[in-house]
Amino acid sequence: MGIGTKWYRKSLLTVAGIPAVEKLSMRYGRKLAGKFIAGDTLAEALEEAEALNRLGIMVTLDHLGEGIKQLSEAAAYKEQYLKLLDGIAERKVDANVSLKPTQMGLALNQGACLSNIRDVVKQARHHRNFVRIDMEDTPHTQATIDIVRRLHKEGLTNVGTVLQAYLFRTEQDAADMIRENVNLRLVKGAYKESDSVAYQQMSEVRGQLKKLAKLHLDEGVYTAIASHDDQIIDWVKQYARDNGIDKSRFEFQMLYGLRSNKQAQLAKEGYRIRCYVPYGVMWYPYYTRRLAEKPANLMLVLRNMFR
Repeated sequence: MGIGTKWYRKSLLTVAGIPAVEKLSMRYGRKLAGKFIAGDTLAEALEEAEALNRLGIMVTLDHLGEGIKQLSEAAAYKEQYLKLLDGIAERKVDANVSLKPTQMGLALNQGACLSNIRDVVKQARHHRNFVRIDMEDTPHTQATIDIVRRLHKEGLTNVGTVLQAYLFRTEQDAADMIRENVNLRLVKGAYKESDSVAYQQMSEVRGQLKKLAKLHLDEGVYTAIASHDDQIIDWVKQYARDNGIDKSRFEFQMLYGLRSNKQAQLAKEGYRIRCYVPYGVMWYPYYTRRLAEKPANLMLVLRNMFR
């Protein structure tokens, strides 16, 4: 990323982390966050998922929450995910689920977190569904990977995770997880990370994401490439065509509220496209990361303030 964009991102994430700013935003900003959040309730989220399905777009549903303070909160989130999986099955929505490990207690007790996620994955297996464990910032990277590997060894293979292209370690992580046939989502990375662990230039990050996508496509491991970047999307499409890689072997993923027309276009072209649909009342951390990704997202919200 350029110096200006880098400064913008770090500044916005720093300001967003100030308790007074968070409190004020939580009180007055929900309407603005609605651009990126499907609703407060499960029913609202399922309705949005059904609407996307009608356009040929698959969904991954995320009941928002992270960085909890007590394990009782993790238990409550687990119950919400069990209900979410039941709701997907009952309404026959073409959707899987995404969850954050800190939401399930990772920062408090790794054993309890594993147990909570295991219960969700078992419920998903019962419904022949899939669970994506989102990747958070670097203090949780190894523990998240360890949880996925542990569940796979237990025979729960309907679970995967996310690798972030901007981290120096990711290329080795990808090679390791390919050998274990772990379903991965590849992303650029959305957290504020230092130059000691992560690439800082967008050209480098984009290059790493292409390298990771190539590695997965060449090895035949089903892969989700999550990006709104036309350079990445067009490169993947061309690479797949040039190498005879069927469209069924990968999917594109994009975020709810961003590039909706592009998502519909990819579906019409016969590509597998999945929309990441978050819902719930704990929307602030997710919302601030979306604004921090690029100034255009903030401008979009500011324009909506005056409509």
